[in-house]
Order: sequence, then C-alpha cells, then structure tokens
Amino acid sequence: MIEREFIRQKAKYLKIREYIETQISKSAGAGKIIIEKTPMGEKIMISAVRPGLIIGRGGKNISDLTEVLKKKFKLENPQIEVQEVVNPFLSSATVAKKIAANLERFGPSRFKAVGYGALQNILKSGAIGAEIRISGRGIPGQKAKSWRFYGGYMKKCGDIAVSGIDSAQSRANLRSGTVGIKVSIMPPDIELPDKVIVKEIPAEPSVEEVPAKIPKVEKKEEKPKKKVTRKKKATTRKKKVEKKVEEKKAQPESKDSAAQTKEE
Repeated sequence: MIEREFIRQKAKYLKIREYIETQISKSAGAGKIIIEKTPMGEKIMISAVRPGLIIGRGGKNISDLTEVLKKKFKLENPQIEVQEVVNPFLSSATVAKKIAANLERFGPSRFKAVGYGALQNILKSGAIGAEIRISGRGIPGQKAKSWRFYGGYMKKCGDIAVSGIDSAQSRANLRSGTVGIKVSIMPPDIELPDKVIVKEIPAEPSVEEVPAKIPKVEKKEEKPKKKVTRKKKATTRKKKVEKKVEEKKAQPESKDSAAQTKEE
C-alpha cells in the first residue's frame, strides 16, 4: 500500500511539472522544477534565466498559477518560488531546452553544429566535464540514430555520478519524428574523492641566487714568519750561556756581603 501511494504521488508531481512547463514561456529560459512536500503544503521551486517573465506584474502570473494548481490538481496550499539561474550554461535543464528549441527552429540537418556549440559553451563556463546525447528518429544518418558529444572529465559510477552530476532530459518534436536530448554536466565546485593535490617543495637557493647584501668577512693578512738561520741560533745560545755565567759570579759576592754584616 505504501509503495502504491509513493507511485501515485510521483505521477501526480510529474503531471504538475509538465503543466507548469506548458504555462511558462520559452523566452523565460526555465530550468528545473522541483516539488517538495512540507507540513505547510507543497513547495514548488522554479529556476529560470528571466524570473520576471514567470512572476509577472505584481505577481499576477504566480497567483493565477497557484489557483489553477489548487483546482486542477487539488493541492491544499501550493507555494511557488522562482529562483534566478546565474550561469545558464551550467544548468543542464536550460541547456537541454535550448538545444531542443534550436533543433525545432533550424531542423535536424544542423544537429552537429548545435551539439558542439552547446558543448563548447558549457566547457567555457568552467565545467569540469559535459556530455550531450541526441537520439531519435529525426536524426539524419544511415545507421547511427544517436550522437554523443562529450568533453572534459565525467564520472560514470559511484555516489558522485548519482548525486553530484547535474543531468536533465528534453525532447524536440520535428517533422521527421521526435528527438530526445540528454545533458549531463559536472559542475566546477564539485569535490571529488580521488582528487590529488601535489605540493611543490621550494628548491634550495644556489650560490648565484644568494643576495649580495650579506656582509663579507674580511680576512686578516698573516705576516710572513721570519726565517731563523743557524748563525742566529748560535749567537742566541752564546748569549744565554754568558748570562748564566755572569749570574753565577754575582751570587757568591752577595753571600760574602751578607756574612760581613752579621759579624759586625
């Protein structure tokens, strides 16, 4: 029973989104439409490039839309909020709808130019990676009925591929048939778990890079030692010997003088 109730609720929200998309003009550049159930009622968030066209003068368009949602879909208290899309090329819903509008305008013969042009605009806006798939009966070709335009780095598995990547779908009704468009964008502010940051270690300064302001230590000039010859050595020895002899001669005289003083 609970599963059936969830399915009914999701189907109801899908019909509400389709109805809101038909009521919004294409020039407003509407993006994603998110519906959340709150204790106060249903909260409907609409993102658009030109939110003024959705709100209308004095909020007339919003008030008319809330009355229709109450009567047609039996919503108790729907609260509609319109948010502005700062960079439309980083929103997958706006890019998908723009590609669909260009295909309906120029026809399927220029689908390659439309796909590559949208991909370049996404990557120039700063996205890490992007992927655009255009498939359906309306695409001209002998065998391939689907074309893939991709660039940058894109995650295909894991939790980031489910919750981190912004993806949306749209369709273009052409004369030759219906064409489906799927856009996936990896935003620039996503945090990847396998991202590696390499820190550069500063190199040691070489001898040439040492600043010239360091004071230079002046070396004292050492005086050359005088060479002592053999003759000088001999003369110094003689002088020492003569001094010792004179000292010995002077010692007994001093003793005799000391004895005479005692006798007196």
